[in-house]
Amino acid sequence: QVQLVESGGGLVQAGGSLRLSCAASGRTFNNYAMGWFRQAPGKEREFVSAIRWSGGITYYVDSAKGRFTISGDNAKNTVYLQMNSLKPEDTASYYCAVATVPRIGSRWYNYLSAYDVWGQGTQVTVTS
Repeated sequence: QVQLVESGGGLVQAGGSLRLSCAASGRTFNNYAMGWFRQAPGKEREFVSAIRWSGGITYYVDSAKGRFTISGDNAKNTVYLQMNSLKPEDTASYYCAVATVPRIGSRWYNYLSAYDVWGQGTQVTVTS
């Protein structure tokens, strides 16, 4: 069983920063990519960012470009999300996920179904 544990969420004022961490543990597994999604109350879970380990390719939702940075260590099955210039609209529960098999399609990283294991989430609240 693979488990993902997120940390680093919290309460921050607009313009502030937070760094989310996600660590995977459990049985050995193939780690193709890791991603971050978020879900605000009453809304669907949406893609935020992902990293494909082969080639170190990173992906971002448009609203995160220039503000968020994803990084990590494939060997340690750990991924981070540095979030700067936070806005109230970034308020949500943030979920880490791992894709254990290669995915195809030009925007595979956007889809919840591309990921096989999910964390429990960490809350990010940005006040104005």
